[in-house]
Amino acid sequence: MRKQTLMNTQGFSRRHLLKTAASMSAASSLPHWFVEECLGNPQPTSLDSAGDRPSVALIGCGGQGRGIAQRAAKFGNIAAICDVDDGQLAKARKQWPKARAFKDFRGVVDLPDVDIVVCGTVDHWHALVSTAAMRAGKDVYCEKPLTLTVDEGKLLVREARKTGRILQTGSQQRSDSNFRLACELVRNGRIGKLEHVDVFLPAGRREGPFTPSDSPQGLDWNMWQGPTRDVDYVPERTHVTFRYWWEYSGGTMTDWGAHHNDIALWGMGLERSGPVSVKGKPLVEMIPNGFTAASQYDVQYLYATGVTHRCQSTTANAWHGRVIDPDGQQHGVKFLGDDGWIWVTRGAIEASDPEMLVEPLASNASRLYVSHDHMGNFFDCVKTRKQPVCDVEIGHRSASVCHLGVLAIRLGRELKFDPVNESFINDAEADRWLRREMRAPWSCESI
Repeated sequence: MRKQTLMNTQGFSRRHLLKTAASMSAASSLPHWFVEECLGNPQPTSLDSAGDRPSVALIGCGGQGRGIAQRAAKFGNIAAICDVDDGQLAKARKQWPKARAFKDFRGVVDLPDVDIVVCGTVDHWHALVSTAAMRAGKDVYCEKPLTLTVDEGKLLVREARKTGRILQTGSQQRSDSNFRLACELVRNGRIGKLEHVDVFLPAGRREGPFTPSDSPQGLDWNMWQGPTRDVDYVPERTHVTFRYWWEYSGGTMTDWGAHHNDIALWGMGLERSGPVSVKGKPLVEMIPNGFTAASQYDVQYLYATGVTHRCQSTTANAWHGRVIDPDGQQHGVKFLGDDGWIWVTRGAIEASDPEMLVEPLASNASRLYVSHDHMGNFFDCVKTRKQPVCDVEIGHRSASVCHLGVLAIRLGRELKFDPVNESFINDAEADRWLRREMRAPWSCESI
């Protein structure tokens, strides 16, 4: 049967919908009226018959990459897999034994029978892989944060517009009902005039010193480093812990910040813009010859609207899920207005007055993009050519606000920023950090 959907509501009575809505409301923090709306907007969880399904290539076969490719496999056929580490490639082969295997992504993007590239690499490869894929005529699902630098994001936006390709950023909270509800309520004045946003992120890891060693057999360490500077192999630089090095990522500021700061921008209605100033500082010194990305930090933003935004780390670190630090602070986003507040995190939404959530929005209220399945939304857009819920520009801006925070932490002072031209104001030192020199032969322009 073609075009199977999560829930075919055509044969459901209103009584059945209301009963199901009540059940969903009881099992979550979502209000009954909003759950009913969600049930009235089902979205596909699988597409056409096997012969009509798009062909998908996975580049970056670590745990995160395999996870997002598994979701993609509901909609398309995994035809190729690629990783510079034989160990990760072997794990992917077990999941998709019929897929062609590669160690160099350039061989994958050149495949004429591949329609879609899923990029699950480490962060410093996102822009290169996504650029090459779009130039080769592929649509892209790229894990967040979309980029390593602000200028990489500007390049990706230009390439997507030039090539007409679809790019979905893996900031899946855009497809989570709690976050969409919170942003819709804030943007419709439910808490009065928005004045401030608090974002709480898990702390990073503060460990070291680390001892260099020979890279393991089967890992192409030179290719793993790619455009970054050549250094001695240290096991902690790779796999899950790569994100705690400035060279390859931005610590939890870009890892979790690409989720929660994205929601802050969405609620402010500034998802295609950015702040006019940012200041930040690290809260602890990192251990010499250990992880380099600040593990604890405090960053403060100001927007042209007058809204302030503070992003700070908690004292607990985490990889996935809802994290509560020893002092009881859970990570998430809190919107504060002159008439109350709304707090949202994964699996929960709360308000200073519960009636803020219970009362439905007016029929003429401003509503946001509805997506209940992030990967499903991407594949639907591949087919229809409409823009996805976290398109390339939104993914770029969400990463950029985090990059600006990282630069403020590293420079330790206030930075004035022009969100239209995406450059600092009369600050040549800060402007130099909008891009990073790429190690030859790599450059986005030469892909």
